[in-house]
Amino acid sequence: MEAIRCDARDYQAAAAAVEQVKATFGKIDILVNNAGITRDKSLMMMSPQDWSDVIDTNLTGVFNATRACIITFLKQKSGNIVNISSVSGIHPLPGQANYAAAKAGVIGFTKSLAKEVAPYNIRVNAVAPGFIESDMTSHFTDRMREKFLSMIPLHRFGTAEEVSRAVLFLLSEDARYMTGQVLQLDGGLGM
Repeated sequence: MEAIRCDARDYQAAAAAVEQVKATFGKIDILVNNAGITRDKSLMMMSPQDWSDVIDTNLTGVFNATRACIITFLKQKSGNIVNISSVSGIHPLPGQANYAAAKAGVIGFTKSLAKEVAPYNIRVNAVAPGFIESDMTSHFTDRMREKFLSMIPLHRFGTAEEVSRAVLFLLSEDARYMTGQVLQLDGGLGM
């Protein structure tokens, strides 16, 4: 196992990372697009930089890494891509215009690409987590946590391990007949 650091917003950096993986391991079989940030605020308070930072990381980053891998996947007639979207891309909250747009874009990207590359035995799916215990939720005040917990039928935030298990399922042979799907992992928030 080797960690390779890459700025998802930079196509050349993504392409170099993919080439480094191929040079180190001889091939590349899977891609999990997981880079994500938030800059939540009302649209009237959102700066153009807030918009760009979120779109560039959360949506353009998915394009960059996928584009860097796709020719290899097409040539080998196999590959498996899992994009991390968000329940906010399906059921957004106020103050998330940039984040909701980016994550909804990831869902559209996933479905379109899945249709495009299915004839090459390449699967493309997404996971749409709800509130997950992470750096993104660590800044919530007690009042915010209580408000959000009251909206979730299971009355708890998810864990990174639960997200990773959903990703592993989509990458596994158990999901070999799934493509273009969005697996909501949100404790029932999106019901």
